[in-house]
Amino acid sequence: MKKAFGSIILAVLLAVPFARSVQGQVETKERWIYDISMQNRTPVPYPYLREADVMWAKKVWRLVDLRQKFNLPLYYPTTPIGDRESLIDVLYNALRSGEVQAYDPFHDDMTVKITQDDIEKNFGAGTEIIQVPDENGVMHDTTIVNEANTSDVKEYIVQEVWYFDKKLSSLQVRILGLCPVRLSENPATGQMERRKLFWIYYPEFRDILANHEAYNPYNDAQKISYDDLFLQRRFHGVIISESNVYDNRSIDMYETGKAALLESERIKNAIFNFEQDLWEY
Repeated sequence: MKKAFGSIILAVLLAVPFARSVQGQVETKERWIYDISMQNRTPVPYPYLREADVMWAKKVWRLVDLRQKFNLPLYYPTTPIGDRESLIDVLYNALRSGEVQAYDPFHDDMTVKITQDDIEKNFGAGTEIIQVPDENGVMHDTTIVNEANTSDVKEYIVQEVWYFDKKLSSLQVRILGLCPVRLSENPATGQMERRKLFWIYYPEFRDILANHEAYNPYNDAQKISYDDLFLQRRFHGVIISESNVYDNRSIDMYETGKAALLESERIKNAIFNFEQDLWEY
């Protein structure tokens, strides 16, 4: 009888910590009516491309503003919902884990590597010493720790190449790189400033992006990944530069306001008209 009673007490004592651990455990998967997994997915492979098949190509840089309604799936959620994260959180976490490499934001040829400390600095993260008065009015040095705020990223620069594949007899496009742009207030001037954070080489990130869900505003049952979103061109951007002889200067270096928008449309139309001009009726 005593042995049975002791066994019961032991079982209760073991069960209490287990129950507490289960109660405090955070579920990392969003609840749904059936099991959905974005893990172990592979990106859709690009069609095989030979140098001889590319008869024309043009590199352009496109600004994607996340404040536009069509681009909101790239910005939200600002805090993770289940295992769904914003695009910048996916990129930032992958860089912190050391899975992939980031490149200097001022060298868009993506040849100059940067460290994680450089990325944190571009985010405005780090320690800062300021003077704070105590109760007697005496100033003392106080160290403030600033953490990276990924929700400050409101824009992306997409570097892409449009080319005509004569084997497929069609105009194709492939993304080369992504550059997040941080919009934050300068404490010294009180003005909003735009700061490019880093470049990533998009083909190196495709496996990661294919395993992270992007919100589909049209159908909750059809889950898409960030790689699907870019592959299907489910974003809107304005061309801000094209490859040119003037050190690849951007449009805002020679046009402003409405004239800059018209120049962006001219470049876009020139790319699409190239394909149309190849056909004879």
